[in-house]
Amino acid sequence: MKALHKALPIAAALLAALFAQNAAAACYVVYSPGQEIIYRAPEPPVDMSRQIHETLPFVAPGATLVFSSDNTGCEITINKLPLMASQGASTATPMARAARADRG
Repeated sequence: MKALHKALPIAAALLAALFAQNAAAACYVVYSPGQEIIYRAPEPPVDMSRQIHETLPFVAPGATLVFSSDNTGCEITINKLPLMASQGASTATPMARAARADRG
């Protein structure tokens, strides 16, 4: 019984790692407001650690980001985004978070 209690957390961790790998997108596509593909690549065009509605408008105003685990068509990269976006929009001033005051 003790062996089962030790093996259960390990099995849960392995299972979580398995599902986490499947959650990653294989292709990111950004559509302009006119439904033209302006970005398609295996790398995300925005900082995915933040919410998309916070980052995408600075990269492509009015655009829509679609991502999927299917990489069909993603072999040919399209990047019609402004230069700032391709260098990493997460460093742009409007998206930077303000410093928090010390609460000590």
